[in-house]
Amino acid sequence: MSADTAVNTAANEVMEDGTPISTERFLTFSSDGLNIGVSTNYVIEIITNHAITMVPLVPDYVKGIINLRGQIIPIIDIRLRMGKPAIEYTSSTCIIVLNINSVYIGIIVDAVQQVMDIDQDRIAPVPVENQQELISGMISSSERSVILFLDCEQLVQSY
Repeated sequence: MSADTAVNTAANEVMEDGTPISTERFLTFSSDGLNIGVSTNYVIEIITNHAITMVPLVPDYVKGIINLRGQIIPIIDIRLRMGKPAIEYTSSTCIIVLNINSVYIGIIVDAVQQVMDIDQDRIAPVPVENQQELISGMISSSERSVILFLDCEQLVQSY
């Protein structure tokens, strides 16, 4: 970030519009009633209604592959990957295509919600007793809502 786009203050570094420097954009989606966020730095696009080609001898959470403009992308049902039960896909079900360290992967989610600016300093670690290998942190987003954050690096390693 260049010096002319940020203003240094004694307490925190903030941008000219007052947004903290540690703020990052996250795309939020729902899966099995959970609100999950993924950094928009990884998001390539959101697609719906795309034919998935089944692949034999893969774990049940790997639904297959798609050909997206010549790029072969494996598709994972994030619900199944997190150990949740399968459901019928609906009109709000979509695929979020991610680029994680030059590895393209698509995740099937129940519904995309919104893009949010979140102060990374407010993201808390997941308590050890509730540890989920694909969740890197969490934040309270409203009075009764919590957003969990997808650990994209771990998603690719465990794929």
